Amino acid sequence: MTAPQDNPAAKLGIIAGGGALPARLAAAAIAAGRDVFIVKLDAHADDPALDDYPHTSLRIGAAAKILDRLKSEECRDVVLAGKVARPSFASIRPDWRAAKLLMKVGMKSLGDDGLLRLVAGELERDGFRLVGAHEILGDLAVEDGILGKVKPDDQAVSDAQHGLNVARILGVADVGQGCVVQQGLVLALEAIEGTDEMIRRSADYRREGVGGVLVKSAKPQQDRRLDLPAIGVSTVENAHNAGLRGIALLAGGTMIIDREKTVKRADELGLFIIGLSVQEPAQND
Repeated sequence: MTAPQDNPAAKLGIIAGGGALPARLAAAAIAAGRDVFIVKLDAHADDPALDDYPHTSLRIGAAAKILDRLKSEECRDVVLAGKVARPSFASIRPDWRAAKLLMKVGMKSLGDDGLLRLVAGELERDGFRLVGAHEILGDLAVEDGILGKVKPDDQAVSDAQHGLNVARILGVADVGQGCVVQQGLVLALEAIEGTDEMIRRSADYRREGVGGVLVKSAKPQQDRRLDLPAIGVSTVENAHNAGLRGIALLAGGTMIIDREKTVKRADELGLFIIGLSVQEPAQND
């Protein structure tokens, strides 16, 4: 398969995990005049709307079948989208292609970012052009500034900036993409459990006084075409239920799914959403 040329009308293959993002990408691609084909990952893809589009369902370890099906469907561009809980080696049941891929470095030594980079490299070696979700849905990327009607106070902004610096350290270690900070204290760090569970866990450590801030950030070394952290309506509701008062997102390194609905829900619940750039912590003389 020869390397595809940059063609905005090329057929789009979507390797779909959980959540609403894969179906939104499919709808946007079709609205833009593109054909799509979806590979639903068994035990991960959970949106019934995916069944409205041409698709197949394959297990995550069936790498050869996934690539062969994308080729047979004449997909040229491929996007990886949706939540995928990192599986154990045993549950993957890798075929020869997946086993060969994992043997290159050994799965035990890989964090999520390293594993995604291997997958991306394999797709490109097979001649596909890997694209990011934000390239298809331009309104997903978060910009600097307050996104809704609720404004954070100085303490909230301070917590947000502290959280971004903490998340950056987590990201360098390829551990997670977020944390919860309240009045300068880190209540929870995101690891393999994912954002929703981290938010719920943070409620157990909530202090008296003003609530904390959920912070989400891409990893510094992250390929922006792969697994950019995202929030949606459910994230806002989970944050509210945990007693948080706002969400801070790395500008240019996070996404909002269903932005209008998400921001509206935050306004209704009295939570702020703000996009921020990382500021280096002040150094003491």
